[in-house]
Amino acid sequence: MNRINPAKLLLSKWTAAHPRHKEKHFMVTEVFRDEEGTVLDIELQAILTGRAERLPWQTLKNPVDWQIGWK
Repeated sequence: MNRINPAKLLLSKWTAAHPRHKEKHFMVTEVFRDEEGTVLDIELQAILTGRAERLPWQTLKNPVDWQIGWK
């Protein structure tokens, strides 16, 4: 399991373990928080295409799907 500090997710870089549509490298471009400041979701943007999607931040903990950094 990837160890993640949710407070440091903004602008972090990720590599998809199983790229789709040639999208391999991603960056967290936005962090969504609740009223108490707890991180709920992130916006993950593909570097190659610019496509962005909103995901629960816990998705990045799965090393089968995501690796920390660009590889």
